Amino acid sequence: MNRYPVWKYILIVIALLLGALYTAPNYFVESPALQVTTGSSILKITNSTSEQVEAALKAAGIAHDGVTLDGNENSTSVRARFATTDAQFKAKLALERALNRNPAEPDYIVTVNLVKNTPQWMQALRALPMNLGLDLRGGVHFLMQVDVAATTETKIAGIQQSVRSQLVSKDNKDEARHSGITRVGQTIEVRFDDAARRAKARSIIGAESADLLLTDASDANGLKLIVALKPEALQRTIEEGVKQNILTLSKRVNELGVSEPIIQQQGRDRIVVQLPGVQDVARAKDIIGRTATLEMRMVDDTVVPGMESAANIPLSSELFTDERGQPIVLLKDIILTGEYISSAIGTMDQNNQPAVSLDLNGNGGSKMRIATRERIGKRMAILLKEKGKYNVLSAPVINSELGSRFQITGMGTPQKANELALLLRSGALSAPMEIIEERVIGPQLGAENITKGLYSTVYGFAAIAIFMIIYYHMFGAFSVVALASNLLFLLALLSWMQVTLTLPGIAAIALALGMAIDANVLINERIREELRAGESPQKAIAAGFDRAWATILDSNVTTLIVGIALLVFGSGPVRGFAVVHCLGILTSMFSSVFVSRGVVNLWYGRKKKLNKVSIGTVWTPGLSVTKS
Repeated sequence: MNRYPVWKYILIVIALLLGALYTAPNYFVESPALQVTTGSSILKITNSTSEQVEAALKAAGIAHDGVTLDGNENSTSVRARFATTDAQFKAKLALERALNRNPAEPDYIVTVNLVKNTPQWMQALRALPMNLGLDLRGGVHFLMQVDVAATTETKIAGIQQSVRSQLVSKDNKDEARHSGITRVGQTIEVRFDDAARRAKARSIIGAESADLLLTDASDANGLKLIVALKPEALQRTIEEGVKQNILTLSKRVNELGVSEPIIQQQGRDRIVVQLPGVQDVARAKDIIGRTATLEMRMVDDTVVPGMESAANIPLSSELFTDERGQPIVLLKDIILTGEYISSAIGTMDQNNQPAVSLDLNGNGGSKMRIATRERIGKRMAILLKEKGKYNVLSAPVINSELGSRFQITGMGTPQKANELALLLRSGALSAPMEIIEERVIGPQLGAENITKGLYSTVYGFAAIAIFMIIYYHMFGAFSVVALASNLLFLLALLSWMQVTLTLPGIAAIALALGMAIDANVLINERIREELRAGESPQKAIAAGFDRAWATILDSNVTTLIVGIALLVFGSGPVRGFAVVHCLGILTSMFSSVFVSRGVVNLWYGRKKKLNKVSIGTVWTPGLSVTKS
């Protein structure tokens, strides 16, 4: 009746072992480390960077405890661990000298850091310590708001330029000739002398963009066509601007050497940036607000190819070095800047080769047509200017007249095409933002929060354990074992899922302990009721677990619904609380019922003749008090 099959005990043991494995990394002390991140938009952190770091440390005679490549995509970095802080600071100076050609414009940023000393075999099994939030580790918090008015203004201005360029192009200037284009609030009014030209203009503008709302109108001055941006298109523009800004900010914070930054959207037009471990607010604001400018220039074909280094550079040109290290001479005249690029996507050309597809706004398309019409067969270079330094990203050949949409071909690999597309999109913030809130949390306050949170959890657990053992005797001890396993499972899940633990998360852990013990209280009281009703101990145990399950399930499901609502609709600390809260409910249901009954069955189920159980005082109304 109260015996588990062997496979259930095996399942409990496996769950406990996995829980111990994935909780263990949180108990390893931190080691001094250095984090190497890129200081340039065109430099990527790869395995070769790790090899450079190892070679530099070996040449300097500095011992280390391992060099690893961490992160992925834009958050990739190289970490080197050391035994002492003395070796850490010596290595920092050595790496800065070895990796950077120009200290004033460093290619790589070397940052002092602390990392968990988790064994490699645990890391291979993805057994990693939990990430600590800003309130536990200290750092900088920014709340940034996208300037919706400026974004709208830019979009409407772009539409006005686009409409003008479409109607004055050589193919449409006669059939769709207008008598004036004016801006009226958030709309564009185009005037015409007759209805035929207005109808033609309507078809031209409508064919170019489905995001525009076109309305025929007239007044005392004649016929006009009102061009407005659809509300859903404007909302989509703001949303895309926020997402693009998040990508841009993710690239920028890498320079700060932050290993676990939090950059996420809050509401419709706000972005939260949390940089744990960073205390220099001025430097953080400088990096986040940094701008990168994209330029397109023509290659100077008066200089003989291959002779750029030895040739006399004309006053109207400049000498650069491309990404392969080859010299290239470009005209100083700028054809186009990145502000005209509305979209850049890695794709395939007509020959199924990697390429980058670009979309320009109306004014940009007009400029590009004029610049490339007479320059087919010549090369046009794409440059990224950051911190006053130019990097030549690509110099493709112009195969035909380019307009609002064109492709950059000859990219070599899809990865290179995607990287260039990302650079073109994230060279600068796509939507203007302003910092509306900033906070600095010192590391001492974070350490104090961790200590207080740990004490509250430990003392709460001890108080519950003492009460349960005194009140329910042996069954109270069983409940404590189930409660301990619940805490183990919860910490293991948080570590395995790499959840960022915050102060509200610690509060949720403490709450989960109280909710978990509530299920055991229901079970123990149900067993007491069965004993009062005259059932034998074995039947009382079985009935107590079976009949309490429905009540436990109902109470936990209703609480889980509230937790899911907080997770879906909440943000920031509320979401952090909700994640731990929901996971705590799931682990408590497993430990309070499955693990708890397994321990009870192991202790009492093997006894064929069980006369009494140790569950404290069983109060029988109208009769004497009995001890069981």
